[in-house]
Parts: sequence; C-alpha cells; structure tokens
Amino acid sequence: MDISTVWEDLAWQQGGKIVYLILDGVGGLSDLDKGGTELQVAQTPNLDQLAKESSCGLLEIVGPGITPGSGPGHLSLFGYDPLKYNVGRGVLSALGIEFDLKENDIAARVNFATIDKQGNVSDRRAGRIATEVNRRLCEKIRDKVSLDFEGDYFFETVSEHRAVFVLRGQGLGGNLPDTDPQTTGVPAKDPTPESEDSKKTAELVRSFIDQVQQVLADEDQATGILMRGFERYQPLPAIRDRFKLDGVCVADYPMYRGVSRLIGMDVVPRPGGMKQRFQALQEVYGEKYNFYFLHVKHSDSKGEDSNFEGKVKVIEEVDQLLPLVTELNPDVLVVSADHSTPAVMGQHSWHPVPVMIHSKYAKVDDVATFDEYACGRGMLGLRPGVQLIGLALAHAGRLRKYGA
Repeated sequence: MDISTVWEDLAWQQGGKIVYLILDGVGGLSDLDKGGTELQVAQTPNLDQLAKESSCGLLEIVGPGITPGSGPGHLSLFGYDPLKYNVGRGVLSALGIEFDLKENDIAARVNFATIDKQGNVSDRRAGRIATEVNRRLCEKIRDKVSLDFEGDYFFETVSEHRAVFVLRGQGLGGNLPDTDPQTTGVPAKDPTPESEDSKKTAELVRSFIDQVQQVLADEDQATGILMRGFERYQPLPAIRDRFKLDGVCVADYPMYRGVSRLIGMDVVPRPGGMKQRFQALQEVYGEKYNFYFLHVKHSDSKGEDSNFEGKVKVIEEVDQLLPLVTELNPDVLVVSADHSTPAVMGQHSWHPVPVMIHSKYAKVDDVATFDEYACGRGMLGLRPGVQLIGLALAHAGRLRKYGA
C-alpha cells in the first residue's frame, strides 16, 4: 500500500504551520585536504544549535544508489513518490517561468553549450552566459528557426545558460532521451524516439537542434544547445487536495518555482537574492498559508562547480540568516536537501542527505552539529525522502489517529 494515501486520508485542516528550509545539494563527501565535508568545515552555530533541539537523521531521497535530479528530489520531499510521479525537467522549467503550459504540451529543458569545430561538447553551460545574453540568443533563434508541422514551438529564456523548449500540436509524444551527454569531449546525443508516438517529436527536435547550431555559428561561447527532461505535461494532484496544505514557495530559480506550481502552491515574486528570500518568507508568513517552502540554490551550483570553499560560504550565509526563520517560531521547521552535490564529485550523487525536524513534539536526540555524519546517528535514522511530509504533518498536529 502507498503510505501517502494513508496520510491523505488522515490529513485535516487543523494544526500548526510547517516551514521547509531546503538547502539544494547541501550533502557532501569528506575532502581530506579540507578537513571534512562542506557542512563539517562551515562555521554554523545557528544550524548546530537547532540540531541540538531537534530530531535528526538522513533521507534517502529516491532509493539506494539512485542519484536524484532536483525535480524528483523536491517531489519526494513534498510527499510525491518520484517513482510514481516522474516529471520531466522541461515541464518544471516551463512552469517556473510562468509559461502558460497546456495539457499534452511537450517541454524540454535546454542548456546553451559550447560545441567545438569537431562537433564535441567543450562546455555544457557555455561559460554560464549572462541572462541578458540568453534573451538575445532566444530572440535570434525564434527569428530564424522554423519547424514544418501543424503546431507551434516556443523557446524561452529561463536564466543564465538555461532555456526551455515547448512543442504544441497533435500526435506528439514525450518519450525522448536527453541529448545532453552529461560530459565534455564527446558529441551531443541524438534524440532517438523511445516510443511510436514520439517519432514525430524526435524529427522536430532534430530539425530544431540542427537549425539552432547554424544560427549560433557566429557566437563565441553559446554555439549549440543540449536538451534534457522531455515530458508531456499532465497536471499532478494538488498538495492542498492530498495533504490539506495551503503552500507558498519562496525561490529565485525557475525550476523550483515550477515544481511548486505543479503541485498547486502559490509562488511569491522572485525575491532576487539570498537575504531577500529570507525576508520574503517573513513578509508572507501569516494566516493565509500553513506550509512554507524556502529554497536555497547556490549550495548546489557551487558543488556542481567543484567549488568547495564557495559551497562552504553559502552554508555559512544561510546559517547567519537562519534567525530570520527561527524567530517566526513555526510549529515545525524542517531543514534538509533534495540531494547531495559533493564538491569532490562536481555533480549530484546518491548519498543520503541530512535532515532535522524542530518541533515541540520532536524527540530531541544527542546530535550536536548539523552535518551528514552527525545526523546519521540521530533519532530519525535513515529513511525514504518521501516519508518526510508525513513526519512534518504529524509534528504539526495535522494528522488524525489511524484506526479505532
């Protein structure tokens, strides 16, 4: 039996407020030259004090050995089994920029990339080009690229090197593999259809990629595109209907705004920076919502860049801002991550992430610091990420008793 259906049956409107503070990719691995993981090296007196007053543990976000993308990672934290609700990154990116996605649209996330003269990918992110450059390139592409079918395509800026591609028309499937090889020194992959109804989509995508490469031939850094996360859009059941939660998202990056919209949460205007996000949480905190999602992105991007010191600084900045959350005195405060991004690996990994639940009903353990190894000795133990929402609901008094 799916445990989430039990939470749905038991959830009720009464109970306290829940705050999720999600430090994207914060989990790490020890770097012997640095003295530990990023969390262990960072100076985090506020996070450590919170750990001393909380139940701590580790979350296995999807399953043993499975490396989560950010979309599945967040869906798991929100109580949506990512093996059941497998949503492509393109759909989340489109919703994140408030694109008016229609049911059955095909969406894919796009990276502007540097393709060398031999046709190999030399930089998967085109030097993280500025968002203004991205907008210029998207306009250039829309101006010069056309697709021969009875439908429409859309190509929109997300941020920096990221864009989103949407196909709208009849007879389109979304079962295509990523063209992004996830490494450099090799060519992009061919969008080979993985189902009969995706053949037409694959032909259109192939034509689009070829035309874009010709259009971008005179550019310095962004000389091609990589696509991933193809998906046909189908709305998900709302978190309000499932768990009686009226949620609001405070995030800057479009993908996380998108996953929040996908499950029916409200999304505040982009705050525009780390401190502004914490301040935005304070401003929106009140009677309208009972579930608050505050997202921190750069702990992930610094890990992806193998920037150990940069990730440590992001963690320390979060620690300094944490009092802006704790002074709200939420009934439940959860601090965790959607996946690990160890700087020593420079990419997402399968390693469990630390979690702590602060509540007057939490069983406080003897964990004294918020890091991967200390939390592994905590009261919560190692558990599936999808179980977090049930624990948060229970600690907030938002679940009725099960059975007679």
